[in-house]
Amino acid sequence: MKDWDYDAWILGEPASAKNQRRIVSIQNKPRLIKSKKALDYCKAFALQAKPLDPLIETDVSIRIDAFYASRRPDLACLDIIMDLLQSVVYLNDRQVKAAQVFWNLDRENPRVRIRVRKIPVDCSTGTSLYKPSMIWGTTESMSENP
Repeated sequence: MKDWDYDAWILGEPASAKNQRRIVSIQNKPRLIKSKKALDYCKAFALQAKPLDPLIETDVSIRIDAFYASRRPDLACLDIIMDLLQSVVYLNDRQVKAAQVFWNLDRENPRVRIRVRKIPVDCSTGTSLYKPSMIWGTTESMSENP
């Protein structure tokens, strides 16, 4: 089985989709802007993520292992991470055709492991050439540290 095309650890706890935005008033009109936690995570991601060169132009699968500091289960980090991977790993998050997110607990070291793999597609039919087991690979240990 082919290794992942992108494999990175990002330290820090990601913002979830439901807490990603806040309402503020600009010229007496309500506006949605990113929350402080989301902005902080975006900055941390930009400092830690190493861009691929060239960017992936084909469909991809993503596996995210999120290690949270609290027991509050929240797997809604996928949206913000997919957005942040644009122009770092792939051109557009619409290229993501399969995603897996796993929740883990690590009170002392919250972090996220992000793995991205190209999905070969049969151009004549537009379908994947791999079975799901071939897209994800074998079960791997999630307790590895960066």
